[in-house]
Amino acid sequence: MKSARIISYFFVGLIIGTAGMYIYHRDRALNREIEALKQQVASVRQPVSQEASLGNGSDTGYGFNPAALPPSDIETSRQTAITRAISRTADAVVGINVTQVREVVARSPFYNDPFFRTFSFGLPQRVFRQKVENLGSGFLISQDGYIVTNEHVVRGAIEIVVTTTSGQRFNARIVGTDPLLDVALLKIETYDLPYIEWGNSDQTVIGEWVIAIGNPYGLFAVNDKPSVTVGVISALHRDFDRNEDGRIYSDMIQTDASINRGNSGGPLVNAQGQAIGMNTMIFTEGGGSLGIGFAMPASRIRSLIDELLMGGVKRNYWIGIVATDLNRMMAISLGLESTEGAVVSQVEPQSPSDKAGIEPADVILEINGKSIANARAARALLSNTDLRVGDSLSFKIFRDDRILDINITLEELPERSE
Repeated sequence: MKSARIISYFFVGLIIGTAGMYIYHRDRALNREIEALKQQVASVRQPVSQEASLGNGSDTGYGFNPAALPPSDIETSRQTAITRAISRTADAVVGINVTQVREVVARSPFYNDPFFRTFSFGLPQRVFRQKVENLGSGFLISQDGYIVTNEHVVRGAIEIVVTTTSGQRFNARIVGTDPLLDVALLKIETYDLPYIEWGNSDQTVIGEWVIAIGNPYGLFAVNDKPSVTVGVISALHRDFDRNEDGRIYSDMIQTDASINRGNSGGPLVNAQGQAIGMNTMIFTEGGGSLGIGFAMPASRIRSLIDELLMGGVKRNYWIGIVATDLNRMMAISLGLESTEGAVVSQVEPQSPSDKAGIEPADVILEINGKSIANARAARALLSNTDLRVGDSLSFKIFRDDRILDINITLEELPERSE
């Protein structure tokens, strides 16, 4: 019994000794790691502390003092693709101040009174011209002073004054306008100006950063510098029907970069400092930005500029066709199962439609790949499409139980002989 007890004590002592040795070596290794870490921290903190002591003595408490960094490093850290794009383009943005003449109707205070209006006691309404001031934005697209802006900025202008970021002011003349697409090309007589290069708006992607630069609320007049807002492209290819002013906005770029009153005509710039569009319109309830703005894509503006330089856009085209709705009896007589479409009732001789082979009783099913429900839908489609002399329209026609594809080339409307 005594020997068994001695053996058990031996094993218990062995276990306790082994555990003690393990704890000792573990603590020793841990202490070495802690000491090594302290030395590394000290080596990092020491240069920062030395430079901080040479400055204003302030310390953040975390071993880092921003004031101790070299100014060049701070400046480099603040530069981004956005700031570089702004620095390359801002000087090419101009403020536009316009004096316009508008017709104002002055009515008698009794105009809406039925009694006075019936007995002609009310004074007749008068129409008189009034000078008004308008403002907007624009941007230089060449060194010799060509400027792009919106047509509604300069419509009815009798005087246009362009202000550059250098503080210079120039009288501008209108080279050409296209009211339908709301684009105007201006010219100032000077040279060696900064200008913005065009980007490829067809390659823009939803979500990429963009910059709207312009003259909101006339703030350009404060110090001859434009205002900058930054956002992303929210959507592409937004189309709108012809508005009350007769303008068509189609294929528009939607952005959440703030666009306010006065930004019209300014550039929408990508992160490479290229103009991919022109800020044109916004959705708003109170006149300010709601984060939904629209810019005309650069690809459309560039092709339009070439036409403006050559004398303007020719939109006095004609088709030479009259169409009516297709009713049930007409559909049955023509062999159609549906009343969808517009039936041709008249084709003018020697018109583009006549030359293309359109005939009376043809049923128009599609125009440019879009289905036609009735005659009004056909007129609406043509009215809301940017068409000009020389363009081609593709018609899908039903005739004699056959479907025909016919292309009509738009021609200039001939002058009517007296």
